[in-house]
Amino acid sequence: MKGALEILGLLALVQGGAGLVHGFTDWNWGLVQRLGFLDDYEIYASAALLVLGVALFAAAGSRKSV
Repeated sequence: MKGALEILGLLALVQGGAGLVHGFTDWNWGLVQRLGFLDDYEIYASAALLVLGVALFAAAGSRKSV
């Protein structure tokens, strides 16, 4: 479970960072800008993914290794 949380946290951090980079530099990579229902909210969704990634890493850190 700890490994899964870490992997999901890493994916969320990477996608959130990619969305912010896309929002400020117009590089065309990442998942957030490809989702149509997030039009005009890409920056907010990317920031939320960054926060989610940090929260997932905190949750993984609080779990005991098996």
